[in-house]
Parts: sequence; C-alpha cells; structure tokens
Amino acid sequence: MTTANGIEQSGKDGAAEADCPALFRDAPSSVEFKKLRKRLLREARQAIDDYSMLPGEGRPAKWLVCLSGGKDSYTLLAVLMDLKWRGLLPVELVACNLDQAQPGFPGHILPEFFEKHGIEHRIIREDTYSIVTDKIPAGKTYCSLCSRLRRGILYRTAREEGCDAIVLGHHREDILETFFMNLFHGGRLASMPPKLVNDEGDLMVLRPLAYCAEKDIAKFASAMEFPIIPCDLCGSQDGLQRAEIKKMLERWEKQAPGRLGVMARALAHTRPSHLLDRKLYDFSNLAPTVAAMSGEGEAEEPCAASLAMTEKLFAAQ
Repeated sequence: MTTANGIEQSGKDGAAEADCPALFRDAPSSVEFKKLRKRLLREARQAIDDYSMLPGEGRPAKWLVCLSGGKDSYTLLAVLMDLKWRGLLPVELVACNLDQAQPGFPGHILPEFFEKHGIEHRIIREDTYSIVTDKIPAGKTYCSLCSRLRRGILYRTAREEGCDAIVLGHHREDILETFFMNLFHGGRLASMPPKLVNDEGDLMVLRPLAYCAEKDIAKFASAMEFPIIPCDLCGSQDGLQRAEIKKMLERWEKQAPGRLGVMARALAHTRPSHLLDRKLYDFSNLAPTVAAMSGEGEAEEPCAASLAMTEKLFAAQ
C-alpha cells in the first residue's frame, strides 16, 4: 500500500526493531521511509547541536513537547522520541496538548494517541476560544492573541511539570514565512530563532525542526498515519497574510527547486556591515584602515547575481 504522499508501506519496522518506541512499531519499513526518517533525525540533531539546546554536562533536562494535533507537532514528538531511544537525546520528554475549547474540537484524539503508545503526557483544557472570539472582531486574524494566550498557559504548565524548556514544532518554512512577514509587514529583519529565553527568563523555547523541510514532515506524518486535527479556529479565516507568503514561497520553490534551502541558510549567515542597522554595526567609527583590518571591506565573496551578469556581458562581446 502507498500513502497519500507516495511512500510505500512495505511491511513494518517492528520485526527489526522489537525494542523501538511503540510509536514506531507500525512504521513503514521501505527504504524510502527509512531515508526520510534518518534525514529528519539528522537535521533535528544538527539543530540541537548547532544551537546548544541541551544543558551542560551532568545537568538533567526535561522538555514539555507541545502538540496541537497537526503534522508538525506529531513529527516533532516522534523525532525526539526516536533520538531519545537511540541514546542521542538525554532528556525526559512530557507531551502536552492544550485543548482551547474550539467548537467541534475532537478532544479524545490526542489522549487516546498518548495512551495507545505509552507516552507520558499532560492534557490542559482552557477556554481561550471564547476570549479570542470576544476580543477580536469577526473577520480579523485571531493568531496573535491566540498565540499569546496559548504560550502563557504552556509556560505555566512547564513550570508545574518541572520542565526547563517548551519545545515547538516550527520547521524551516515556518521560519522563512515569519522572516518575510516581518520584512513585508513589520519593517524589520527578524524570524523565529531555534532557541530563545522567555520574557520571564526562566524557560527556554526550542525549535528542533528548524532545519527540516515542510514537505518531508508532511510525507513522514502521512506515512506514520498520525490522526491529524485541523486548526479550524485559524484555518476558517481567508486572506491571512501568512497564507499569501506561504503561496509565494511555494511558487519560488517550484520555479527554482532548492531555493528555500538557500534562503534558510542565508538566515544563519548575516553580515551586519552590509546592512543598514546602526545598532548592529558601528558605521560612525568606520574608516579605511578599520575596514581593511576587520575584513569588512569589498574584498568579500562576490554576489552570485553580479557574477552571472558579468559572465553574460563578456559572453555578449
């Protein structure tokens, strides 16, 4: 049998990995799925290492893994459990779902999923839906207020559980979409960092899937047959700015495959001297000798666009 995303369900992994987490006992055993699984593990582990998400040597860690019921958060939990099972993530994991009392929300799905797979979890029910719909006029975007309310409840729960971090399922495309949201509508260069400290200074916020492509996550979630719960609260609103940016990025990737990966790498390779932010770079004291000593002058890697244009000009002669 082949899943909706084209991954062959050829047998099960359980026979080969009898001691694997229950979550993976019915996973596909096809070569394609195993490559996908390894790629997600590799990218998550790389993000965890690159951004020092684990505490120092000998310090125990406990993470609150936040599940909404979407493909991203299911994949996040599965990847973290897989890393932990392989001895690569010395962290205690507690899965958490916040039931926001949305009308028609299937509140039984995640508790049953956790129980079936023997996953330590916490379910919280808070009626943030009524607050959001009362405060935000009809037709306006709920996301900002909904997110703030949700984050506050998750911080509180993390403290109650003795966790030192909450872990979110944002992936590469989420980070790029946020960058362009800020660029086009916020007038600033900013995105979602893979690691940050909350305003109170007592909890970390981690995004281990920061390097993972959304298409890989979608294929993985489909192959694992996770019981997906759609977000009807936000999804029912048309014309969201983020949705437009998502379409734009998808169009770019279709026109030039691999472009999103290049843009994501660019976020980790900034040059303050080649931007306009006077708070990040001391333009006032910039002088020829200073520029030469710091390596911030023109003698840097040439722009790929300028190289291409130069080649065309010489070819035309």
